[in-house]
Amino acid sequence: MATKSAKAGDKRKAAVEVPEKKVKKIEVKKERPASTRKLFKNEDASDDGSDDDSSDGEEGGAELPAKKKSKQAKGSEKPGGNDVTEKKHDRSGETSRESHIKQKQLAKERKAARPLADELQRAKKIWERLRRKSHVPKEERQQLVDELFEIITGRVKDFVLKHDAVRAVQTALKYAKTEQRKAITQELQGTFAQLAESRYAKFLIGKMLVQNDPEIRDMIIPEFYGKIRKLINHPEAGWILDDIYRGVATKEQKAIILREWYGPEFSLFRKDGDKTETAELARILEENPEKRGPIIKHLLGMIDQLVQKKMNGFTMLHDAMLQCFLNLKAGSEEQMEFTQNIKDDETGDLLKNMAFTKSGSRLACLLLAHGNAKDRKQYLRLYKDTYEAMAGDQFGHRVILTAYDVVDDTVLTSKTIFPEVLGKNEEKHNVIFCANDPNARITLLYPFEGTSKALFPLSHQGDLDIISEIHEIRQSTSKKDAEVRRKELVTAMSPALLEAIAMSAKELVSTSFGCQFVADVLLGAVGDKTSALQAVAEAAAGDPSASEDTQELYSSAYPHPAQTAWADRMYKTLIQGGRFDKATKSIKLVEPPLDFANILYPVIKDHIVAWSTGRSSFVIVALLESESFSQKEKIRKVLKKNRAELEKAATTPVIKQDTGTDAEKQGAGKQKKGRQGKKPPAAGNSGSRKLLEKL
Repeated sequence: MATKSAKAGDKRKAAVEVPEKKVKKIEVKKERPASTRKLFKNEDASDDGSDDDSSDGEEGGAELPAKKKSKQAKGSEKPGGNDVTEKKHDRSGETSRESHIKQKQLAKERKAARPLADELQRAKKIWERLRRKSHVPKEERQQLVDELFEIITGRVKDFVLKHDAVRAVQTALKYAKTEQRKAITQELQGTFAQLAESRYAKFLIGKMLVQNDPEIRDMIIPEFYGKIRKLINHPEAGWILDDIYRGVATKEQKAIILREWYGPEFSLFRKDGDKTETAELARILEENPEKRGPIIKHLLGMIDQLVQKKMNGFTMLHDAMLQCFLNLKAGSEEQMEFTQNIKDDETGDLLKNMAFTKSGSRLACLLLAHGNAKDRKQYLRLYKDTYEAMAGDQFGHRVILTAYDVVDDTVLTSKTIFPEVLGKNEEKHNVIFCANDPNARITLLYPFEGTSKALFPLSHQGDLDIISEIHEIRQSTSKKDAEVRRKELVTAMSPALLEAIAMSAKELVSTSFGCQFVADVLLGAVGDKTSALQAVAEAAAGDPSASEDTQELYSSAYPHPAQTAWADRMYKTLIQGGRFDKATKSIKLVEPPLDFANILYPVIKDHIVAWSTGRSSFVIVALLESESFSQKEKIRKVLKKNRAELEKAATTPVIKQDTGTDAEKQGAGKQKKGRQGKKPPAAGNSGSRKLLEKL
């Protein structure tokens, strides 16, 4: 045991002795920085020509031993001590502040040595004044613009590729006259493709085209011909090129640009000035059927390049994809590969972007129509969190209508689309917005009205064209009967729509689109309508003849329903219990009956005379003509007592109220043009005359 312990002790001693040797080595190393610092001090002193006293005082002296150095460092922490960090010297003996000043001076000298340095500096100073529009009077601004043009004229090419100078040129274009703008455009001719690839100069092209001047447009766009493949794949040029294609280019220019997607020969052998060229791939393949293989291959390659780069928001890309899909044989390997590439986008960004362009939305509709049940389910899920925005878009709502028409699984439709369009967690503001939006209202009422002219005015003729195309395709791709599918959708939508009417009847009745929505839902919905009917009746409470400033319930934003033509039509339709059928020339009653006349009468019975002599007098006529109404005699007694007022209203000219939102006028404006030329109606209230006849 002793030997073992001794050996162990020996090991401990050995272990202790080794670090001692290492410590000695470390002490030797510590001496080296002192010598290097000594050399630096000598260099500093020689370079700066400073006194030895100042050099020694700053570092504490070069000849101090190591222990004295540590004491000196500790002493430097006290006030008045000379810390090394107070004045940092580099190898040249300069402090950091002096070094920065010297660097700035060198930078200024380099800038001053550049070409056009003075002109650039003057232009930037003028730009600093011009960009603060509200702080510069008009006369002074014009003087500054003229001065700026004197600087940049003849030197525009030197200015536009500099990120700071190009802003001055953009400001000059913003306030320039037409002649000045054309002069800059002419000076930059031959460089627009290069400018489009510049991170900053690309915005200059947008400034030139923002006025949509045909001469400037025709100078810029032709310079992109033959370079479309390169530019559309460029991270900077792609966006400005697509903006020009979408918003500025003419139909002929769009065709020339899109043709370059079909192969190199369409960019190399283009005829200058030929405006008969078409971008319709079907016509091109009809004239040259032998080129189908190379064209489709090249087109698919360009599409795949942009999709892989996630540059899938281009309108040009969607146009090319639509042309490609329309010319692929149904069920072919090419079509299957094309659709698979779209489905492989797990984020759904491609499909979502497609829904908001004309060609892209049509392609999305065709994909839904041609797909099987599994494909349609995948497409609908990829559109998650986008349906609300799609419903209000002029193209996006077409995809929702197509889903209504082709998806057999109405449970899937109701779970994916309705919660976003109608609102979640009992939030009915979405329904009010959709009911009054020219596009979103179609997504709510399409299952109720179908393709009626009231729902699809002339401004939405494109919707009807796509719907008719989809209806032809679904005959071979969808199994469920169209009427059964429609009724199932109505059943799924009805509870949310009826609840929205019950909660927001006042807001809905105050607008034309809102009244149409209320009438369609109450006539076509399935379920308990009592609360909704009562809310619509309560919206008519109050004296219609009272001035708006004395009304507590209504304001200028919500006029009394009896004072608007659209509410008059809605109440009359609900009292009749159905819509007029042109085929049978009679009212087609709904089942079960609404019995709205008996619900409305208790609300308006105190103001029967005001209703009978106002613009909504036909509501009272409808009450007297209703077979289910039980209070006709009471109305007749009131009217007989006030016969004089009826006669006065029947002969006094009626001043029609022109109200309504811009959206309503936009949707119905084209239909009203056909009414011009008709004879003006007879003076007086025709509804009051009708009531006098019934008395």
